[in-house]
Amino acid sequence: MKLLIKGGTLMDPATGRVNEEDLLINDGKITKTGVNLSDDSAEVLDAAGKLVTPGLIDMHVHLREPGFEAKETILSGALAAARGGFTSVACMPNTNPVADCGAIISYIRGKAREAGKVNIYPIGAITSGSKGVELAEMGDMQKAGAAGFSDDGQPVMSAGLMRRAMQYADMLNMTIISHCEDKSLAGGGAMHEGYMSTVLGLPGIPASAEEVVVARDILLAEETGCRVHIAHVSTAGSVRLVREARARGVQVTAEATPHHFSLTDEAVTGYNTNTKVNPPLRTDIDVAAVRQGLADGTISVIATDHAPHTIEEKDVEYGLAPFGIVGLETAVGLVWTELVATGILTPLEAVAKLTSNPASILGIAKGTLEIGADADITIIDPMATWTVDPEQFASKGRNTPFAGRVLQGLPYATILSGRIVMREGALL
Repeated sequence: MKLLIKGGTLMDPATGRVNEEDLLINDGKITKTGVNLSDDSAEVLDAAGKLVTPGLIDMHVHLREPGFEAKETILSGALAAARGGFTSVACMPNTNPVADCGAIISYIRGKAREAGKVNIYPIGAITSGSKGVELAEMGDMQKAGAAGFSDDGQPVMSAGLMRRAMQYADMLNMTIISHCEDKSLAGGGAMHEGYMSTVLGLPGIPASAEEVVVARDILLAEETGCRVHIAHVSTAGSVRLVREARARGVQVTAEATPHHFSLTDEAVTGYNTNTKVNPPLRTDIDVAAVRQGLADGTISVIATDHAPHTIEEKDVEYGLAPFGIVGLETAVGLVWTELVATGILTPLEAVAKLTSNPASILGIAKGTLEIGADADITIIDPMATWTVDPEQFASKGRNTPFAGRVLQGLPYATILSGRIVMREGALL
């Protein structure tokens, strides 16, 4: 099966190439690029005025299956990813049972193959049951296809246990993805601790709850040599710690979510539980620091932390609602609106944080448009404007704080192994 993408601007962060060229796909691989290509046997996809990028990669999503299928399934999550322009996602292990052994990793991969819409890379748990007591079967999970290790949502509170996890992960040449939160400092808070939490009368989570563990894990990474990735950075202090560590040569990377570079804790006014996330929405100073970290390369990845919940779970008092919002289907629009249109990132820099950078951290052979590469491709219309309507989401989750927001930048097509799986918002 051949597909010829014509008239677009090819943007490949892995090589730095930005050219107005056509791209030919044959049997799931990129076979040729050039000007005015033609092939009578190929289906033609017109990409005039659009960006042709490697397939977008979200290295931090929650697909909820097994165990929480009312919130999301691997299929519905894959459909949401495809609709959002993503061809690959890495799913976190906080399922039921927890993805802490090879059997569950294999189950998730099998369900992903059945769905067939995007590549799904399971992340294995660091500790058994994500209980923070003993290490999980890391080698077994790697053999089954785990792409990294994390106890996301349940931070590893024992520094000694995290140190041993890093030593094992380093031996396996794998990355630890750290949810940095000191539970004793977070103390059951519901939003960022500061002026707004005082005004709203909600218990707060201080910035130090994140920063203390960021500092700890950076020091452990420096000692062990393990690659450590800091998930969902949200504070100015965390950005500073990562920047200083990278300057010293520590193998630490970091990600930011669209909601943490788009919203402040003022969004909690009105007690909309769709603004309740962990880590919480912070202050304008923190948002500015996260944006600066993205601009200067301190934060090398944009990931959504897609966390669907049922309407019933979120339709409660703020303090009782679970943390988390959906993000796969709004990510491109928020990146373009908040970062590219404002000049914080160039289009190439933005695409790098959504493709080649996460691919490098996870060690997966994706994120490039080079000849011979897998034909996982996203086509983005950078000038399209659209209004966020949760009722149109492919995800089961409707829990977004961006409902009704007008955004610029929209995925036009998602192509997996040379097969169009989404075009103009329609899943094929």
